[in-house]
Amino acid sequence: MRIIGGEFKGRHFSPGNSFKARPTTDFARENLFNILIHRIDLDEISVLDLFGGTGSITLEFVSRGCEKVTCVEKNYRHFSFIQETIKKLGVEKAVHLIKGDVFRFIEKSAGKYDLVFADPPYDLPNLETLPELIFQHNLLNPGGIFILEHGKTNNFSSHPRFSELRKYGSVHFSIFSQEKD
Repeated sequence: MRIIGGEFKGRHFSPGNSFKARPTTDFARENLFNILIHRIDLDEISVLDLFGGTGSITLEFVSRGCEKVTCVEKNYRHFSFIQETIKKLGVEKAVHLIKGDVFRFIEKSAGKYDLVFADPPYDLPNLETLPELIFQHNLLNPGGIFILEHGKTNNFSSHPRFSELRKYGSVHFSIFSQEKD
């Protein structure tokens, strides 16, 4: 895993060969952040990263100046790797790392975020429910953005808050928007 931009650009972290997470590709991550830097000030936002995996998205946000990132990861090995990497970078104050089930977190969370990013396993049985759950549980601040990474077989264009689809090789990002007040 490599951080591609910001303060920690070029830093590499190896989760090991037996790691089960599928990190967002560098190409897709770079293009995603190129979109985001033209839409929002990363220094000023609160981010929720669901299905943290290797922590690549969380660390990319922190590297680019975001000081309020919450990362949720259920798998103990993945959680430990993210925790270890956060310590190596010395960014413990910027990241609130939670070991837990994403769906339980969504149901119980009282927090609101400017940006929610979810990168679930592409074969997750209830992946289709994520957009509705995010909006149903009011996880976004007014004007907030929800980005869902998924494979080519999913189509979210009929969701009322869907705004656009971006494709980068086999990686697809469906982007949803919360209305402004």
